Order: sequence, then structure tokens, then C-alpha cells
Amino acid sequence: MKRIVLGAVAALTMATGAMAEGYPTKEIQGIIQWGAGGSTDTVMRSVTPHAEAVLGGTVVMQNMTGGVGAIALNYVADAEADGYTVLMGAENPLLYKVMGLGEKDYSDFIPVSILARGTAILVANVDAPFDDYAGMIAYINENPGELKLGATGPGGLPSVITAMMNTVEGELDVIAVPFDGDGPALTALQGGAIDVMPAVLGAAIEGIKAGNMKPLAVFDLEANQHLPEVPTIVSFNEGYADFLPWGPFFGVFVKQGTPDDVVASLQAAYHEGAQHEDFVALMDGRGFTLMNISGDEAQSFLTAWQQNTAWLLQDAGLTQASPEDFGIARPAE
Repeated sequence: MKRIVLGAVAALTMATGAMAEGYPTKEIQGIIQWGAGGSTDTVMRSVTPHAEAVLGGTVVMQNMTGGVGAIALNYVADAEADGYTVLMGAENPLLYKVMGLGEKDYSDFIPVSILARGTAILVANVDAPFDDYAGMIAYINENPGELKLGATGPGGLPSVITAMMNTVEGELDVIAVPFDGDGPALTALQGGAIDVMPAVLGAAIEGIKAGNMKPLAVFDLEANQHLPEVPTIVSFNEGYADFLPWGPFFGVFVKQGTPDDVVASLQAAYHEGAQHEDFVALMDGRGFTLMNISGDEAQSFLTAWQQNTAWLLQDAGLTQASPEDFGIARPAE
């Protein structure tokens, strides 16, 4: 299967020049859903220069925050379907409908490339009066309404992790403090404005290694190779195993209706760009898992992710509408 996929990509790459002759003829807008310094921003600004070299054009990236990424998504959805406005996003749009955040999601777009996926981690301010997940839970129970927990809005990674915690531990009495992405939130964490932040490992790992924040637990079934000393969440409570593995992802998308030859050009460029040794090394060093998928494979991944997460939030009582209302099937047991 791997040889077939690689062969198809190679054929796509060779055919692209003929199919999309003249593209691009002007600058491409790359609209990043989240703020500077966050996970999505890091992934996109790392891979895009390598994709530009393949395209032979320029992608001007712009951070467009707000609405849990919905402002950026709607901006691209309202633009021409010509390949000159691309969405550089994360997983959040797949939850917009069930969270009541909008009527559009990635079904209104074509996946150019699902570049990488991440692992969630819970980190704390270095002066927090606890050093692991169990200590945090004990502190919350002993000091209700005092712990300040970072958030990025409904459907953001922190909301999903918080839903897991409330489902497994019971409703936690904490103060949610909103931010426009995990980059600003982690900066606030280090400055003492919040106590704990659920974040992507890739965004937090440098701060952890520098001693600027302390890890409480990795939200995975097995220890992470980059931080093997950090315990997994299931080592504190096996109830989390029902929801794992789970994690965010990062991808490039264009509006439905974009010409096939333009889509093919972008897919080939980002596929090759994601194989560049500098990008591969960065993803590995930051704890991201490289995916580099497009087409039917990317669509199958998006469908499965949406089913699993939408129903997790539905069962936790956090959705505004049932996934059934939008034809999102409950995942098979």
C-alpha cells in the first residue's frame, strides 16, 4: 500500500506542472487560524517555505484569530475558490456545528495536506503548589474555585481535555481563562496569570525543557519518547483509556470548488515540503507525529476524528446540538 501511495504522489508531482500551468501567478494568502507562537503557527511557518520552493511562488501567512478559529475559516470560505487563499488550520472546525459555533466545517473544504498530529499535555506554572496530576486534583478538591485553567474556547483542545477530566473525575470547580490559542496561553502560564494549561506537547516542550513550566501528565496511553519521565494520564486514572489515543492535528485546506489542477499543485508542493529534512527534524524534536496525507486518506482521517471527538463532547453534555443532527455517526465500539 505504501508503494502505491508514493507512486501516486510521484505521478501527481510529475503531472502538476502540466495541469496547473501558470499557477501561481500572484501571492497566495495563507490564513493561520491561531495566534503567533502556537502549535498551528509553528507547523505552518515551518513547512510553507519548503512548499513555496516547489510551487515557485510566495505564500504570505497571516494570523487571523477569534471565534475558536471560525473567523479565519469563514474568511477563506468567503474568498474565491481559486487556490490563492488557503486555510492553515487545526482540528477545531470539525466541532463547530455541534458546539454551535458555525454552519461550516472541513466538509466545505478540500484537504491539501494533513501535515502532523500532536499529543496533549497538561502543564503548570513552576510555582504551582503541586507537581503532578494527582496533586492538581487534590488541590482543586481542597480549594474549589481557585485554580485558573487556560482555555481557547468551545471545541479547542483545552475544552476537549477539560471534558475528559470532568467525565472521568467528576465536575471540576475551576476558573476558565480564555486565550486566542495555546501560544498566548502558555506565555500567560509562564508569567503566572494562569495555573494550568492543557496544550499541545509541541508547543510546550521547549518551555518544559527550559524549566519554565512543569509537566503534570501526558494525555496518551504510553509515555512519550521526548519526555519519558512525564507520567501518562492513565497512570493516575485508568478511566482515561476510554478516550485515548486522542490529539489535535494541523492541515492546509482550500475551498471546495478550487480547480483540480490547482489542488494537485498545492498537494504536491506540501507533500514534498513536509518531507524536507528541516521540517521532519522540527516535528520530531517538538514531539509531533508526521502524517503528510491528502486525498481519500486525509478525508477518512477527518471523518474518524470528527466522530470520536464530537461524540465525546456529546456524552459529556458539552455540545449545543447532537452530532446526529449533522449526520455525524457515533463511532463503532
